[in-house]
Amino acid sequence: MDRITLTGMEFYGRHGCLPEERENGQIFLVDAELFLDLGRAGKSDALEDTVDYAAVFACIRRIVEGTPRRLIEALAEEIAGTVLHDFPMLRGIVLTVHKPQAPIPGRFRDVSVTVERERSC
Repeated sequence: MDRITLTGMEFYGRHGCLPEERENGQIFLVDAELFLDLGRAGKSDALEDTVDYAAVFACIRRIVEGTPRRLIEALAEEIAGTVLHDFPMLRGIVLTVHKPQAPIPGRFRDVSVTVERERSC
């Protein structure tokens, strides 16, 4: 399956279980693999034959910068479902939400959640 990949999208959100996370907010990173058939776009060289990844970026931004969620699992689920709904050309998505500033007492590089969703007929 062909794919378009958006990596390292950076947004500021207020997601988390702790009050200070919801009050102060923090940076979230999002990676998305969008699965679709790119054969037609490859031949036509026309934007309407593919998914406009700037529009996907804007969709993800609205969600991450919007209503706070307690869990990044819920955030990832909402993003994946919305992107699949809003872009009917997509057959599936693999979406990762990174929370590099998660309130963990100790040293770590990143915390992330990955969901894989396919379009249901």
